Amino acid sequence: MKPYIVVVGSSNTDMVVKAARLPAPGETVLGGTFMMNAGGKGANQAVAAARLGGNVIFIAKTGEDIFGKQAIELFKQEGIDTSFIIPDAENPSGVALITVDANGENCIVVASGANAALKPADLQPAEHIIENASLVLVQLEIPLETVEYVVNQAAAKNVNVVLNPAPACFLSDDLLRNISIITPNETEATLLTGIKVTSRESAEAAARELAAKGIEMVIITMGAEGALLLHNGACDFFAAPVCKAVDTTAAGDVFSGALVVALFNGQGILDAVPFAIRAASISVCRMGAQASAPYLHELNGF
Repeated sequence: MKPYIVVVGSSNTDMVVKAARLPAPGETVLGGTFMMNAGGKGANQAVAAARLGGNVIFIAKTGEDIFGKQAIELFKQEGIDTSFIIPDAENPSGVALITVDANGENCIVVASGANAALKPADLQPAEHIIENASLVLVQLEIPLETVEYVVNQAAAKNVNVVLNPAPACFLSDDLLRNISIITPNETEATLLTGIKVTSRESAEAAARELAAKGIEMVIITMGAEGALLLHNGACDFFAAPVCKAVDTTAAGDVFSGALVVALFNGQGILDAVPFAIRAASISVCRMGAQASAPYLHELNGF
């Protein structure tokens, strides 16, 4: 087996306010608690994969500011290879403003900063890294042209690519046919297929629509319910453990990071999906994005 996982994506600093409820447009809600955490979908997934035992190389772009420097130091502490994180002298590091309500639901606004400047040309020095990876994991908080570049580079060398299509946007059939596994939530699956996902039946219909585009495996995550897997023409549903959510901010990121680690370590998809669900279930019981990602020993006892 090839020796590492490549995660290509975003790195943000999350500024989080925990409040009783999410404000309506034009409304101010008082009484919140403020926290500042490391975040960004790519970074969250890289940290989740590293904590669960993956050998991770993270490719990203950060500003030459305090947020970027702190992020890189944290990645190093997690054992992540930061050799291909690119400093950007022209743009600030990414920032996300997050509000979390008493039920753990959230709303997020992102100022992409250097993440939006991660271009295909930046990745040329890392081509050999992508082409020799065990698995490549990407999301959509970086430019779509960069995602397409990564996917095409990996597919040309028969490297399996996992795409977490968040935030959701239109994706071409040319891109989708080069994806091995896609992991949308209900909202993302709805936007990608036009099928409103509100139940297991509608999730299966959406999954089959995505599979028809050439994707080998489709996993639709359904929050507290669990996840639906479509592979080899068959559907399986995996329930999530019952737990009290306090912050769902990085649940999908932890799921994707855990999924690639399980596959990296030789588990089949029918074992990898429950493993990822357990990891995500632990993460929603904690505040923060990267801070909520569990370690392997926590899953073994969950």
